[in-house]
Amino acid sequence: MEDHGATTARDAISESLYDVDASDPRSELVDRYGLPSADVAQIGRLMRAFSHLREVESAASEASQRYMKLSAQDMRAVHYLIVGQNQGELVTPGMLASHLRISAASTTKLLNRLEKGGHIVRQVHPTDRRAFAIEVTPETVRSAYETVGRHQSRRFHAAARLTGAEREIVIRFLDDMAEELSLSSADWAGEARSE
Repeated sequence: MEDHGATTARDAISESLYDVDASDPRSELVDRYGLPSADVAQIGRLMRAFSHLREVESAASEASQRYMKLSAQDMRAVHYLIVGQNQGELVTPGMLASHLRISAASTTKLLNRLEKGGHIVRQVHPTDRRAFAIEVTPETVRSAYETVGRHQSRRFHAAARLTGAEREIVIRFLDDMAEELSLSSADWAGEARSE
């Protein structure tokens, strides 16, 4: 009987998920006519590298959430608040709602959760007494810096090992890839584009 549980070994299908010849053998999605097979294979390796990066980022994100005992959205909020504090900006609930693309009611619930967990404090805004300014507690900043932040900062080191010209190529490629994957012209995505 076969073991259908999770394993660390990768099977032939898993290894071929991002190989365009395996995913699109009849060139219905990607016209490869005139492209040398070595180029097609190299693009497949690039797509596998993207997949590997997404897997590593997902694992790091999940570990960060478990360590901090926060949801992904809570983590995004804390990150935004820390950067705001670092820049000397007063962050309001409206600014946070805009950044997270959530309603005022959802923002209030999120802030209540973070405050109850000891991650933030709300204070009356110094220039607008009708608004609140939100600050991350020193304990949360320290915890985030010494764990999640230190781990995520390794991205900088990988980028720093490239030359300036190589970074420009990567930037151009990533921007182009983001544009290609944008849902702005994907009629099938419907409502997903506006979220």
